[in-house]
Amino acid sequence: MIPRMRKMGDISEAWVGSAYLFVQSTSENVLLPLLYGNAEQKPQVYRALKLAFADSTGCLNGVDMLKVHCSDPHLIVQLKFCNLENCRKFLQSYREGALRNSLQRHLKVCLAMSSPLPVQMELKTSAGQLDSMLLEEERCVECISQEKPNRLRDEEITKLEESLQNLSCQEVNSNVVSSTVQSPSLDSSLPPCSSGKSLSSLPQGDTFTFQGQQFANRKITLDDHQMFAKHVSKKWKQVGRSLQANCRALQDPTIDNIAMEYEREGLYEQAYQMLRRFIDSEGKRATIQRLIAALEDNDLISLAEKLLGIHPNNTSV
Repeated sequence: MIPRMRKMGDISEAWVGSAYLFVQSTSENVLLPLLYGNAEQKPQVYRALKLAFADSTGCLNGVDMLKVHCSDPHLIVQLKFCNLENCRKFLQSYREGALRNSLQRHLKVCLAMSSPLPVQMELKTSAGQLDSMLLEEERCVECISQEKPNRLRDEEITKLEESLQNLSCQEVNSNVVSSTVQSPSLDSSLPPCSSGKSLSSLPQGDTFTFQGQQFANRKITLDDHQMFAKHVSKKWKQVGRSLQANCRALQDPTIDNIAMEYEREGLYEQAYQMLRRFIDSEGKRATIQRLIAALEDNDLISLAEKLLGIHPNNTSV
């Protein structure tokens, strides 16, 4: 029988594990979820976390952040470890308080505060809280190893990574003014990426043709949203990839993340959440024409007809 505990050198390359870090400010005047929810301060909070984790392992990518949840008063950071040695370094840093001190310092600098922001932390897996067993490193490692990551990196984290990289470029090239340094994920004024189609450029109120008839290019309504989720079934991912070409919020790995995150809830919720991302991201550009075009691309003509109110025996709208 193979023992559950394995030596570090035997599995360092194939080893993977996950844990959840709960971070809370002990200052009465600062709520971390509120800071992270602020569009301007979110990249700075993320940067402080990234640098603190780098300090704990001695390398920038020693710990991977998959998602940051806001659950007042905590920020809950889902962590992924792909290297056993880095996991041990992280645990040592956490156990000795070095990680907490590092995060407090980085939050002070990144948020331009007058003094370090006091925080407290808890480290958890599905097996329970690890703080009570920190002196039993092998036991902690085993709990983290058994907690396999249940998702890919969240698209928000991907955007923050891009923002952080762009910020580093700006600092290195502070004397060079170049539009290529700007982060597209943080510049809401930029139009969606073009793929040769002009659907997203059509203003609301224009008309489009479907099956020889003219229809108003209105915004997607709640009824449209619910009907789509109810009837699209397993093809919701294909429709999402058709919408992806003109929508940054659906860029990889967003669609796969939605599939994993809402797997238990089923196809309706997966389809609903995908279209919600599209609507929230595109705003007024989330028009029925773009959705109909995506349905046509995937041979979902009957669903397109339902959304437009076309009935088989009645061609008038």
